[in-house]
Amino acid sequence: MGNKYYITKAFAELGHFLSQFTTNGIDKKENVLHNDLFFDGFKQQIKLAKEHNGWFTENNILFALEGWSNLLTENNLNQWLSSYNLDEVEPKKVAIIMAGNIPLVGFHDFLSVLITGHEVLVKQSSNDKQLLPFLSKYLEYVSPELKGKITFTEDKLQDFDAVIATGSNNTARYFEYYFKSKPSIIRQNRNSVAVLTGEETEDQLNALSEDIFRYYGLGCRNVSKLFVPKDYNFDGFFNAMYKWHPIIEEAKYANNYDYNKAVYLMSEFDMLENGFLMIKEDQSYASPIATVFYEYYDSLEQLQKKLTADEDLIQCVVSKGLTENDVDFGMTQKPQLWDYADGVNTIEFLLKI
Repeated sequence: MGNKYYITKAFAELGHFLSQFTTNGIDKKENVLHNDLFFDGFKQQIKLAKEHNGWFTENNILFALEGWSNLLTENNLNQWLSSYNLDEVEPKKVAIIMAGNIPLVGFHDFLSVLITGHEVLVKQSSNDKQLLPFLSKYLEYVSPELKGKITFTEDKLQDFDAVIATGSNNTARYFEYYFKSKPSIIRQNRNSVAVLTGEETEDQLNALSEDIFRYYGLGCRNVSKLFVPKDYNFDGFFNAMYKWHPIIEEAKYANNYDYNKAVYLMSEFDMLENGFLMIKEDQSYASPIATVFYEYYDSLEQLQKKLTADEDLIQCVVSKGLTENDVDFGMTQKPQLWDYADGVNTIEFLLKI
């Protein structure tokens, strides 16, 4: 039990602490460990995160916190780890270079390193550095055994045994060169796609709007591209997106929408739009903010071959059972603990280093 148990317990207590911060609001509960020390402070950190990064609205931060609160239960953690032997892990120091595109985007790596018994050395993105250090202090209070196992740095990474690094395609090449002598997981840009047949229900298309608009589409699990059959009618799609129209009142999003629309119009690209979202036929997977690309397919069989050939570019495929590991409509931003980025099992990696 030992090692694994106290860390699992600490993260489950963190989940309970985070259950006070949801998209329904912030509500202080009784019976939360160390709440008097941490509740008001964390409210302040949320405010700072919001002020520091214009994409981190309170709603998006709370959505991320609520997601982690739902995942961090003893049952979930034990189910996730039940098939691994964590008792014979020789503790190493694992560096994590985190992205900063959505709130707490590096938390799964952070959790995975600690729960397998290693020490963690974290280099955060400047876009997302208010939340995790505070939550780490909470973990240390719940389990003093974690003190000294969590280090944050803004300096050059030194004295570590393995690394998990996330960045753009350009920085990934640099990471691969720089860390070539260490065991590593290097992650780069990926995007998610939805495969539509024209037979989707209104509820499914409504759910798809969450996959597109949550976090303004900035996450690798956000749907940035649709595959549709020839002669697909986009009316139902646009109707389902409409509930997100208040997003255009947010300045950063509106600026991106206006800019990209002007570029498309000046370039005389064909596109459809509804006042806050543009869709454009394009072979690429990575669409700009306020834009979703689409591409026609001739047959689902042919499309499956394409998706397999391009799997290194794709994080999730949203569809109705068309691919082996597809994700349900509306669920891309609600992964389970055992849903690994890029399909690379972080726990297995950490048990081998």
